[in-house]
Amino acid sequence: MTRTEPRSAILGTGSAVPSAVVTNDDLAKIVDTTDEWITTRTGIKERRVLEEDKAASDLARLASERALENAGLEVADLDAIIVGTCTADYQFPSLACVLEAKLGAKDVFSFDVNAACSGFLNALSVADMFVRSGRIRKALVVGTDVLSRFLDWQDRSTCILFGDGAGAAVLGVSDDDRGILSARLQTDGSYAETLYVRAGGSKRPATVETVENREHSIFMNGKEVFKVAVRSMEEISRRVLGEAELCVEDVSLVVPHQANRRIITALAARLCIPMEKVIVNLHKYGNTSAASIPVALDEVRREGRIAAGDIVLLNAFGAGFAWGAAVIRF
Repeated sequence: MTRTEPRSAILGTGSAVPSAVVTNDDLAKIVDTTDEWITTRTGIKERRVLEEDKAASDLARLASERALENAGLEVADLDAIIVGTCTADYQFPSLACVLEAKLGAKDVFSFDVNAACSGFLNALSVADMFVRSGRIRKALVVGTDVLSRFLDWQDRSTCILFGDGAGAAVLGVSDDDRGILSARLQTDGSYAETLYVRAGGSKRPATVETVENREHSIFMNGKEVFKVAVRSMEEISRRVLGEAELCVEDVSLVVPHQANRRIITALAARLCIPMEKVIVNLHKYGNTSAASIPVALDEVRREGRIAAGDIVLLNAFGAGFAWGAAVIRF
């Protein structure tokens, strides 16, 4: 492959999860479920829930500071802050602007992208394009969500799935053959109401009625999500590998969105990738939405499971429907 433009590389990663743990047995006390039922259907054993006096930006700040430290950089080195989230602190301003202030960043531009569980990949792809264009040299890319604030704790089909967290990566210009080799995003808006929060937006603003009807919590058609997710993530993963002139056999590790173990194992089977190459940590955290990929990526990097030259495939699927994939040489 002939390089005609700068390539961006991940210079450092960081993550943060709340300290409070909610186990499957804890959930069995408030909703009709069991540890066995949840584990068998999802692979999740526990999840983290953020303290009531904290917000998504607080987790994002911790993850960002750890990513900067890991990269050996200061906040002043950044040109941009791009955050993937669907649970920002406020309707506006963006969480990225709130994070910018909390980090003490100056002379940067900051904004959010909302692609739900695909948020980090969307933010990473946008940052990659800015670096490749030469407009910036370093960006902080964050995925953070606090979905526990949008759960109906009486709905066992959704309250068992989600947890809170944040992950971050510092992106910069690569000076060698490392970096993001290819990244792709895709959406299909015809599925918008298959996975969404029904009220709280401009279509159905908050009212006493919407609150009483619990319309400010996540609604999901799980069977439809599963069916489309596996097929879509396989297709886009093969596409980015092809664009990078690589094949499945070249992949060292896959870091998928941590939604459901059945989705992950089905995807691995369709890609013909052995599960020992696939990172799974959802048993500890549940589905942390935009945070799931950067949290998992940070964990495996800090555990020394990624070596120089390794090819790592990232892929995600979320509400929208929105999905994407990226292939990176570390």
